[in-house]
Order: sequence, then C-alpha cells, then structure tokens
Amino acid sequence: MILNLFLLFYRLAWLLLTPMVLAYLWLRGRKDADYRRNLAERFGFYRQDLPKDVIWLHVVSLGEMRSATALVRALIDRGDPVLLTHFTPAGRRESHRLFGPEIAAGQVTVVWVPLDMAWCYRRFLAACKPRIGLTLEVEIWPAMIFACRAAGVPLYLCNGIYGTRSVARDSRGLRLRQRVIAGLAGAFVKSDLQAARFAAIGVKNITVTGELRFDQPVPPNQLRAAEALGPSLRQGREIITIASGVEGEEALFADIIRQTRGPQGERPPPLFIYVPRAPERFSAVAESLRAAGLSVLRRSEVLDAHLAVVAPLDAADVLLGDSLGEMFFYLALSDRVIVGGGFTPRGAHNIIEPLMLGKPVVTGPHIWTIEYPFIEAEAAGVATRLKDGDALLAALRHPAEAQKEDIAAFLRQHGGASFRTLAAMDRAIASSRGTDGQVSR
Repeated sequence: MILNLFLLFYRLAWLLLTPMVLAYLWLRGRKDADYRRNLAERFGFYRQDLPKDVIWLHVVSLGEMRSATALVRALIDRGDPVLLTHFTPAGRRESHRLFGPEIAAGQVTVVWVPLDMAWCYRRFLAACKPRIGLTLEVEIWPAMIFACRAAGVPLYLCNGIYGTRSVARDSRGLRLRQRVIAGLAGAFVKSDLQAARFAAIGVKNITVTGELRFDQPVPPNQLRAAEALGPSLRQGREIITIASGVEGEEALFADIIRQTRGPQGERPPPLFIYVPRAPERFSAVAESLRAAGLSVLRRSEVLDAHLAVVAPLDAADVLLGDSLGEMFFYLALSDRVIVGGGFTPRGAHNIIEPLMLGKPVVTGPHIWTIEYPFIEAEAAGVATRLKDGDALLAALRHPAEAQKEDIAAFLRQHGGASFRTLAAMDRAIASSRGTDGQVSR
C-alpha cells in the first residue's frame, strides 16, 4: 500500500517536473550540444527500429561505461546483441569510442535512457524486448524497475554496492528507496557484505560477482605517452597524482602542495599532477592553485590531443589534468596516488585504476563509497586511509614504498568479475524464462 501510493505520487511528480528536466537538458546543451541531440529517444521514440532480444545495460555515464567495458566485450565476442543506454553525453561518446566498429555492424546499439516515466519505458521495452536488463552500480529508478516487472523483463542491479551511509539513510522512516530496490529481479554485487545488505532489504536472486572495474582494459597509448613524457616532466622529482579531487578538498590539497615545496631532506620537492573530478572545476582549480602561490602547467596548454609536448615544460609545482578519459596517463606518470573525495563526507572515489598500474594509494578517512574493495585493499597493505591533512602531509614527507608484488597479488585475487557476471546473467535469463519459456515470478 505504501509503495503503491509512493509510485502514484512519483508519476504525478514526473508529469509536473518534465518541463524542468527538459529545460535542464536544454541548458546543459549550451555547453555540450549532445545533450540536445536525439531528444526523442528520452521518451522512447527512435529514428530506426531497435534490435530485439538484446542484452540491455544501463551505464549512466563515463565511469560506469569503463566498468562495463570488459563485460560488453565478452558479450560481443560470443555474439550477443547489446543495447547500451546512457544519460550523459560523456558515457555515450565513450561507447562510440570503444565499440565504433560493432555499432556500425549493428551488434551494439547506443541510445539515451528513457526519462523515468512508465509510458516511456513501455515504449522502450516494446522496441527492444530485452532478454535481461543490467543497471550499473547504484542506478535505482522506480519507473525503470516496475516497468520491467510489468513487461516480464528481469532487471538486475549489476556491480551493485549499497554504501554504509546509504543504508543508514534509507532505513529511516517509510524506507521507500529500499522498497523500490526490493522490486529488482535480483542483484550481482561486489562482495559478501553487499550481498547481506541487499538481502536484508528483501532483494532476491543475489550473486556475488566482484568488481567489474578490475577487468577494465588499460589504454596502451596512454601508457606509451606517459613513458615518453615521464623523464622530461619528472626532472629528478617524485610525481604524486591527486586523482578525482573534489571541490571540498581543493584548499586542503593546495595547502599540502604549498607545504611540500621545500626540500624533503635530500629529495627535491615533488611534482603534483592534480586531476579534478568535475570538468567544470578545471579553471577554478587552476586559479585557486595559482592564488596559493603555486606554479601551474595545464595539460591542455602543454600537450596536444595525442599527449605530445607542444609547449615548454618549465619546472612547475603542479600539472593540472584538465582533460577527460586520460586518467591512466596521469596515473602512469605517478609514483603514488592520492584518491580524491576521501577528505570530504561525500566519500572517496575509485582506487582500482591506480592499483592496476601498481601505484600505492592513499585517501582520506571517508571510504564508505568504496568499502569494497578498499577494506580488502587496506587489509592487503596496498591502500591507506589517513585521518586528515596533517597525516597526509606527514606521509608525503617519506618516499613511497614499492608494493608491486603485493598489489599484483591483490589484483589476481579480485579479477574476473566480468566472466562471473556473464555466468550469473545466463543463469538469471534461464530462470526468468522458466521451464515452459514463460517469465517466472
């Protein structure tokens, strides 16, 4: 009864708020024209027929697309038709970059995810008739979930995580979000802890498949570019990358960089590579670093599209990574990595990419967003959380310890999630069709 009333009010809210959503997309389109393109797809209208009987993955943006890359490639390799839905242009462009030939051949189709209204999803599901739907990470949308249930399409959370703070928040009051999540057909989750959390709120058909990001491919061109640039950029210094720094940490990191400018014993001061999480913060971060008295080089000013040098690499305190899709390049240049977000209550970002390149990782105390695999990485001695800026500064005053063997062992232990997900997905499809070919409830 409570859930039904919520869904009724939710539908009414969407009717009222749709003009605002369209206005949002239109305004975002002033900076990125792709937000305005193919707008009819967001309502379930398509210029050409979509392929039927597809494997549907909802990968909202760039990060989720990278997580799903190895899984999508495995589906392609065995001949499954794949439909990818995105909300952001960054995710859609990444799909075209990764799977351009398969898109041209019709094996992969890319469209916008429908707006979260039942009638939009009815059109979408009728257009592609998915065998199964996988929604990545934490994308939980009521209309998506219950439209799939009504259409007999098994919708599974994939690479699922339910963070400590989210559990605490959702467990209060009417528990509406938990009631919605329980409407999923099942979940493929990252760890035993996550499985227990989803089971506790009523989700059925849970399989521990691990973390998909461990299987993502590393772009070889970025590694080659880092190897070529490294000696001229390093100039005998340690390189420390701040990966995915967020707004609430900018003053802290600027102060840390400023305080490390003096000689570190017999070592020269390090070079910092600062990669802000949000592209809209690139210029603001550059200005704030310069206002703190630091010299800054911007990647967009000193390197071309192929990461070749086009301007003098004068000795600087900071190289600002003002680009998208080049994180592995910045990480490959580094000796160790500070993962952003952990010094704010919003929580730390991904530690897997630096570990994939054998780089020691530190972050702040707030790791609830990445409990898996951070807890396991910390226990293995390949990741460290520090309580505050003073602890971070103290840690940076000592050379990074080589941990390549420990990191390699950790990666071997936690890889393979894509193939476990593929196997779990096949079992879910067989179960949903039942012995007589009908959807089982």
